[in-house]
Amino acid sequence: MRFSSALILAACLVAAGCTRLTPEQQLINDSAKALGGVEQVQQLTSLVLEGDGTQYNLGQDVLPGASGQTFTVTEYKRTIDPVAGRARTELTRTPNFAFFQGPAPQKQVQGLDGAVGYNVAPNGMATRIPDAAAGDRRAELYHHPLVAVRAALDPAANLANLRTEGAESLIDVTAADGQTFTLIVDAATKQPTRVQTRAYNTNLGDVVIETAFGDYKAAAGLTLPATLTTRTDDFTTAVVRVANQAVNAAGGDLAAPADAANAPAISGIPPANVTVEQLAKGIWLLAGQSHHSVLVEFSDHARLFEAPQNEVRALAVIAKAREVLPNKPLTHLINTHHHFDHSGGVRAAISEGLTLVTHAANGPFYEQVASRPHTIVQDALAKNPRELKLELISADTVVGDDTQSFTLIPVTSAHSESMLVAYFPKDRLLVEVDVYTPGSAAQSFAAKFKEDLEARKLRIDRIVPLHGAVAPYAQFVKEAI
Repeated sequence: MRFSSALILAACLVAAGCTRLTPEQQLINDSAKALGGVEQVQQLTSLVLEGDGTQYNLGQDVLPGASGQTFTVTEYKRTIDPVAGRARTELTRTPNFAFFQGPAPQKQVQGLDGAVGYNVAPNGMATRIPDAAAGDRRAELYHHPLVAVRAALDPAANLANLRTEGAESLIDVTAADGQTFTLIVDAATKQPTRVQTRAYNTNLGDVVIETAFGDYKAAAGLTLPATLTTRTDDFTTAVVRVANQAVNAAGGDLAAPADAANAPAISGIPPANVTVEQLAKGIWLLAGQSHHSVLVEFSDHARLFEAPQNEVRALAVIAKAREVLPNKPLTHLINTHHHFDHSGGVRAAISEGLTLVTHAANGPFYEQVASRPHTIVQDALAKNPRELKLELISADTVVGDDTQSFTLIPVTSAHSESMLVAYFPKDRLLVEVDVYTPGSAAQSFAAKFKEDLEARKLRIDRIVPLHGAVAPYAQFVKEAI
């Protein structure tokens, strides 16, 4: 009897079916079976998704938090090679709103080849993207249930923090390549419902990128979602409706193009170039790159228009302003509008003690921006915490003393409904951004802006755009059609 029991025990130890799985492993196995089988998931070498969808305009809509501006996505194709860590996404997107680049469809090609992320322009030229952006694309590899569950099945993966929230089971996964993500599974069906990864956003700080999986259907011999909805925190950024899915089929060459593969790594934001041009007495244009600022001198202090893009640019502009006026304290930052490329340096300005002046509709947004955690990357404000000092503009407001004066004017545009421009009556200058860019092929907002200016009967000689070169008002009138 003992001999027989020993044989049975030995047989069970050898047989895979008798191996006891941990609760974490059991959840992953159950999820793999819900997708079509453990072996089928483990054998995944390529995945090709084709369909259409919608993109949303995160950080660039007409108001903070708005989601009305969308792009219609067609010719969507995403190919993933989870073995080599490669992916390529091709799509055409067409704006459904007044877009400053015009209404024409835009072809986008974005790829990842190991550590190299790249974009391919319509002319075929490939450029390498910064390492941080490439890291976000590596995390995005796992935003499909097949890839996520395959990684979690790997014996080299670490499974931790199994928990239940409502009708879902959640588990934290560290893949063999070191990438971490949270897999969320329906407790009843065992189908994956979402994948979450953490990322860093210059404006928002620590964020959670989540892709939700819906409308599961039979596809390629498996059961796969036909709808993928991606969010940054609670803001929907994209919806993909998958019409065709192919598993382990030839997906084409996913290697990075030579121009990108041979380019040096971009480990951080390059130093900013800030040039100085005096526009009038006490007024300077701080330019040198794509986004400009304007410095204004008063009798006992100075104010700055715009801290754009990121803290590297913003801190360089602030330093240059103090260099131009070493004996005048820089006290205020005037923000033209909330769009991420024009607010990326706001936290840096707060860390430098500047009072933020902005349109009243932007107030709650900047209160959130100032208070959000930045732990993944510690920015200037995280390192040097300062309280937000906020001045909100809801009507024409004159700012000045006996040496200098300008009027802040709230502007409503299809580009932004919470925008400020500034009019300097003595020098007949108008400072603005995005509603008019001299020489631009598409002037989607200039005609409406021209009507607003004409209704105010302002006497303007020069337009000072924060993109492009200073232009005569007559040029604006000619191009604003």
